[in-house]
Amino acid sequence: MPKAVAEMPRQVREELTRRLRRNKRAFRKEDVQVVEPPLLKRAVGASALGNCMEWFDFGVYSYLAATIGKVFFPGASPGAQVISSFATFAAAFVVRPLGGLVFGPLGDRLGRQKVLATTMIMMAAGTFAIGLIPSYATIGIAAPILLLLARMVQGFSTGGEYGGATTFVAEYSPDRRRGFLSSWLDFGTFVGYALGSALVTLLNFLLTDAEMLSWGWRVPFLIAGPLGVIGLYMRLKLEESPAFQQQLDEHEQSLAQESAGSEFKTIVRSHWRPLLVCMGLVLLYNVTNYMVTGFLPTYQTETLGRSSSSADVLVLIGMVWIVLLITFIGRFSDRIGRRPVYAVSAAAMIVLAVPSFLLIRMEGTWPPVLGVLILSTLLACFAAPSAATLPALFPTAVRYAAMGIGFNFAVAAFGGTTPLVTEALVNTTGNDLMPAYYLMLAGVIGLVTVKFLPESAQVPLNGSQPMVGSKEEQRELITTSKELYHFSREYSRTG
Repeated sequence: MPKAVAEMPRQVREELTRRLRRNKRAFRKEDVQVVEPPLLKRAVGASALGNCMEWFDFGVYSYLAATIGKVFFPGASPGAQVISSFATFAAAFVVRPLGGLVFGPLGDRLGRQKVLATTMIMMAAGTFAIGLIPSYATIGIAAPILLLLARMVQGFSTGGEYGGATTFVAEYSPDRRRGFLSSWLDFGTFVGYALGSALVTLLNFLLTDAEMLSWGWRVPFLIAGPLGVIGLYMRLKLEESPAFQQQLDEHEQSLAQESAGSEFKTIVRSHWRPLLVCMGLVLLYNVTNYMVTGFLPTYQTETLGRSSSSADVLVLIGMVWIVLLITFIGRFSDRIGRRPVYAVSAAAMIVLAVPSFLLIRMEGTWPPVLGVLILSTLLACFAAPSAATLPALFPTAVRYAAMGIGFNFAVAAFGGTTPLVTEALVNTTGNDLMPAYYLMLAGVIGLVTVKFLPESAQVPLNGSQPMVGSKEEQRELITTSKELYHFSREYSRTG
């Protein structure tokens, strides 16, 4: 076996061999797509900014859950206020699958860029509107109804956002660096959350409780307007992804035409296995995600009786830690593979969930910080490879829609409901370790899912040409393909 072929990861060698045998020749120049660095940077930056804005809102809402409960549900008990606030938070996730069903097929037929610009507008408008809603004291029952409607607009737009953004970035990224480049998408996620939570923490320090209830809580939501304009400008400057511009062969084009009429049926019937794998990984990632980002701030104030400022700072430390880690883990997944990262992290979640919450419950400064850092490290390990792994499960023609279905149904059922379910479990059982048991269950499901996950590190996307980052890499891959093609023919002859 030639040295260049022997040094290839097994999954890359097998996929390239399959393509070479189908083409009955080695790769030529037109068979390998070179991504221009300026276009790549713009695609990654604009996609990450959308996630940043989405999670800026989530960070703000999570940190303001108790305040929002008092503003919109003043007649309820403190516990009922928090649960009502989280129920409104979860309502946005109920309509996310609908957004995925609408925007996913549109993204596969009209293009990723157009749909991502639309979701950016809707997301900014929904967040900005929350900051304008009068309180319950001013307009009565209409206030929580308007809050619910604004959250549903956010949820509907988000249904097309993450699936489209991950698809867009994955289709722009060179195969060897897809894990690293796609991890910038979730880097934007946690930067947005950290910025939102930092702003709320700052407001809590600067304003009195009365000022926060009166007008202070509105400020973070109103900032979404200018952020949305910036994000829309960046997305309108994008070019369509290379994979969408060229369907790899006639089979993919016919699949695209078929999916235009009945995409949901096509995906469920033909791609149910990768769809279940997608949902299992999304469950693992998002239960952990919303436990740390959505539940922990309120858990510390309402269950453990800590001040809102100390709770806010503790979770903010975890978010900054994730931001520092995530792109390194993404790059690491390019080298060792996505499956080992998921498997080790899921197993660690099963073992470390209870110790982490025991540390968080302890008095003092450092034990709670250590507990949050453990959970944040595991969350970074789930987040970093996700934007590269999930789109790779599906072919180009149905990738956006399949991501919209798998991601949003799993998030709606298990992710966005995590704060609501865990808060209700703690209140019902009186056991403040219930969140840890919930994380352990997610870890078990994740570990089982990884057994069925195909390794996609450095492998060309299904339905796309091999992607490289320079002309030199293109020449190198063409030369290697010649060696691999001759070796595979010789091997098939000799048995």
